[in-house]
Amino acid sequence: MNKYLLVFMAVLIIGCKEEQEHIIKKKERIVVAHRGASGYLPEHTIAAKAMAYAMKPDFLEQDLVLTKDGIPMVIHDIYLDDITDVFTVYPSRKRADGRYYVIDFTYDELELLSVHERVNLKNNEPEFKSRFPVKSSVFRLHSLEEELLLIQGLNKSTGQNMGIYPEIKNPSFHLKEGQDISKIVLEVLSNYGYSTQKDKCMLQCFDPVALKRIRRELGCQLHLTQLVEELLTEDQIKEIASYANAIGPWYKQLLLEKNADGTWQIDSLVERAHAHNLQVIAYTFRADDLSEGQSFEDLLGLAFDTLNFDGIFTDFPDKVVEYLEE
Repeated sequence: MNKYLLVFMAVLIIGCKEEQEHIIKKKERIVVAHRGASGYLPEHTIAAKAMAYAMKPDFLEQDLVLTKDGIPMVIHDIYLDDITDVFTVYPSRKRADGRYYVIDFTYDELELLSVHERVNLKNNEPEFKSRFPVKSSVFRLHSLEEELLLIQGLNKSTGQNMGIYPEIKNPSFHLKEGQDISKIVLEVLSNYGYSTQKDKCMLQCFDPVALKRIRRELGCQLHLTQLVEELLTEDQIKEIASYANAIGPWYKQLLLEKNADGTWQIDSLVERAHAHNLQVIAYTFRADDLSEGQSFEDLLGLAFDTLNFDGIFTDFPDKVVEYLEE
């Protein structure tokens, strides 16, 4: 690893020993570092995870996709082209649709790629223009095992108990490619001590068929979060409660209509989920993606006081932790 990156990571975690336990004071809300401290450093890099760790959220998130040789990599999508230089290193390896897929490369091949801030492939411009410069990257991809070693090492050296929040990405795609990502990820997690609800691990997935299989067929005893992309009926909530411990909605789905006084009419999803003993941990809260005239504090007030979320995913974990501690 680049020696300057190692020094940078060391500086980030200096403050971790000062406070052995982080306590969220507002009703024990959960803060999940979305792709690490991704508001400050390229998403899902070791540097972004080290920085997020030092900010003392409750969980660090890991999106997981398999390599050609079956190794879970920490990357948000099944594609490589919007966060790496894959088109430069392997120009002939794209598929017929023009995309470069993680599963078409071995772990060793992926190690040769550089990682940068996410760009829009239509214009090659950064998705968030105020974030880390795209052309200033010294970052690499890494595996789930490598990240678990980092987190558990920091847990030992700092006395904290940072949780993990892995997401199994597109399990149906992996099955079509001949790989059972759910089974592979569960095996890695178990090898590193994450197998029961006593362990600080919440496993998430958008695919309800896959998540039910994880619970019922594969016998997973971890906390499970059903990610959702639409509002749920009462029957759907009841069904989710039969196999999962939480739901993860996009927060804007719950904002139905704005009143004349600027307040929101909101869907009763949180109340209905709580009635079935489901936590609600919503995504994604960004300080650099706000409505006109809105502050990040306003948005967090909406999340915790109005919508009553049990927790949130955020690109800016330091700001959310600070807000909850005030």
